[in-house]
Amino acid sequence: MTALAARAASLLLRYPDDHVLTAVPLILDALPTLPTRVAGSLRPVAAHRAGGEPGALRTEYVDQFDFRRRSSLHLTYYTCGDTRRRGEALAGFAAAFKASGYEVVDGELPDYLPAVLDLAAADDTGWRLLRENRVGLDLLARSLEKSVYRHAVEAVRALLPAATPGELDAATALARTGPPAEQVGLQPFGSSR
Repeated sequence: MTALAARAASLLLRYPDDHVLTAVPLILDALPTLPTRVAGSLRPVAAHRAGGEPGALRTEYVDQFDFRRRSSLHLTYYTCGDTRRRGEALAGFAAAFKASGYEVVDGELPDYLPAVLDLAAADDTGWRLLRENRVGLDLLARSLEKSVYRHAVEAVRALLPAATPGELDAATALARTGPPAEQVGLQPFGSSR
């Protein structure tokens, strides 16, 4: 059941192109087979997509995920920001995909949440990556508070072990300060010693 739930969440968090939208009826049909809490979280997103006009769904998705850093679907953004450390984190994700015999397609970065969910549907490595990046999931859920997509993230969180007090504290701290900023090599030009 967790593999099916991961795949459904992946599809519901992807850009709603024609291929993704054709899967919505299948997701709606599969919901009764999932744990109640997970199905209850995925249902509003699936219903939203089933009842929406494709153009409007696409515009809404782009507005939500492409123009707002706080609702990035790239998990390392939350803990690494746009720093050099993020490159190391992305390399770790890529290595995990490769070690599992999978690769990210369509030019996406390996920390792209739907890709990680697809990996989780096929291999336990995906679940490990999700657990290790729980703080990013928690922050994403907070940023989507007024969006229907929050429910899909809540479904993913419901599939993971409960957050530890340390993870909750880390999410709260990052929510206050935002992702880290690069601190190396940013000295102002023309400064003297």
